[in-house]
Amino acid sequence: MQRITKFFQSKIFQGIIIGMAIFLAFLVIFKAGMMVGSKKAEFSGNWSENYHLNFAGPKEGFMSGFEGKDFMEANGIFGQIIKVEGSNIVVKGKDDVEKSVIIEDGTTTIKRLKETLKISDLKTNDFIVIIGEPNNAGQMQARLIRVMPSVPQNGPKGGPGLMPY
Repeated sequence: MQRITKFFQSKIFQGIIIGMAIFLAFLVIFKAGMMVGSKKAEFSGNWSENYHLNFAGPKEGFMSGFEGKDFMEANGIFGQIIKVEGSNIVVKGKDDVEKSVIIEDGTTTIKRLKETLKISDLKTNDFIVIIGEPNNAGQMQARLIRVMPSVPQNGPKGGPGLMPY
């Protein structure tokens, strides 16, 4: 009995108790930090989802109502080639807006179905789809040009306006 009493009064036992208390305090502080962080993240997510409601904005959100507006295509063009000049072409796109396209050897891929073409294969009146990047001069730097197959006058198989796919 005296040995047990001496053990409980020893410095080793007191060190173990203090160490366990410090460890328990660290666990409580860590858990409190997790709870605070979780609440902050939840609040931030809910706040951003309801931003328009918090500031009396439109019910549909600030970015609604842009459907059907006439914005220029930033990274893609569909249209008809109206001029070919060296490594530049001019395409008549939506609403007859002319757009200048730069074609670079080595970085621009030109395709018609599975066939790879060269710049010299592009002709006026070809319908093309262009994917690229706009530059500071308002031109499109083409990365991919897809030449659309020509459609017979009355359409494929007698159906007007259908593309042969």
